[in-house]
Amino acid sequence: MNVRRLWAIVVKELRQLRRDRITLAMVVGIPVIQLVLFGYAINTNLRGLDAGIVDQANSAGSRALVMDMLATGVVAPVARVNTPQELMAMIRRGQVGIGIVVPPDFERRRIDGRAVAQILVDGSDTAVQAAAAQLMQVPIDSAAPDTRAPATSTPVGGRISMVAFYNPQRRSAVNIVPGLIGVILTMTMVLFTAIAIVRERERGNMELLIATPLTSSELMIGKVLPYVAIGLVQTSVILALGTWLFAVPILGSVVDVYLASGLLILANLALGLLISTRAQSQFQAMQMTFFVFLPSILLSGFMFPFAGMPKLVQWLAEILPLTHFLRLIRGVMLRGAGLREMWLDVLALAVFTLAMMALAILRFRKRLD
Repeated sequence: MNVRRLWAIVVKELRQLRRDRITLAMVVGIPVIQLVLFGYAINTNLRGLDAGIVDQANSAGSRALVMDMLATGVVAPVARVNTPQELMAMIRRGQVGIGIVVPPDFERRRIDGRAVAQILVDGSDTAVQAAAAQLMQVPIDSAAPDTRAPATSTPVGGRISMVAFYNPQRRSAVNIVPGLIGVILTMTMVLFTAIAIVRERERGNMELLIATPLTSSELMIGKVLPYVAIGLVQTSVILALGTWLFAVPILGSVVDVYLASGLLILANLALGLLISTRAQSQFQAMQMTFFVFLPSILLSGFMFPFAGMPKLVQWLAEILPLTHFLRLIRGVMLRGAGLREMWLDVLALAVFTLAMMALAILRFRKRLD
């Protein structure tokens, strides 16, 4: 082995890495991203969960009990409604994850030692269900007595009960399988289209496309459409296996499931096309896809609770299509909600798709350079 020739190869590789900005960015970027995400953004100790409150007693004791629950920091009130039915509708639409219900006979229940309040939980997220259990530890005796009630020597007691909807057994498969639809579609759809234009260049097909009367819009949209069918096939496979092997329910409309999946497919395909207009090789396209996939799977709420992330990270996660899709698919499959009830997430996916497709079309040029 000749040391000079070996050293020449080492220098050549280092110079090539220096010119390859994407690879150089991954060398530094991947450790930084993982350190920031796992150290700052990922938090399994949930605090400040969105909660709705129904206080039908409206007494000094019931108000004190609600304040004690809020003082734990587990929940943050975002809505006060009049009936438990309104609260259930908000949970089904995904507007709140936890509901606190105090019945009108709160004082009598406390004297009798019965359940004085009920915690309603969206069990489709097992992490929220576990965090809500902390509210059951709030002491009832600390609640101020109702001065309007007659004095009594009966000991004050009572307890707080919890009811988990949509996944009372806390089966992890019920929570994971719907999310896997989004994760798999994100990984495959972005990657497929990210290498679409690059592959045409590397195989020499771009010269043929340049000679055709195709416009940039026709070429980009034509690249996308075949993968829509592939994405829907993947969705069908995951749904079939999820219901057969893990008994995952589909409480909502199957049509809404496919419509939500179609929105995510289009969003990811448009993002992949935008990446393909920037990448110079298939390897670069795969590297850039990894930069998108890593934050998506960590910040969307698939692996770690979305509610446990800092507000700044939550705002950044709102840009990711997978974040909105997880809300839609879990709402439809596990809570029986309709897409109309979750129209904000539908709108977010549609706007993202149009923006990414427009940018991809603007960046694409039918020329070899």
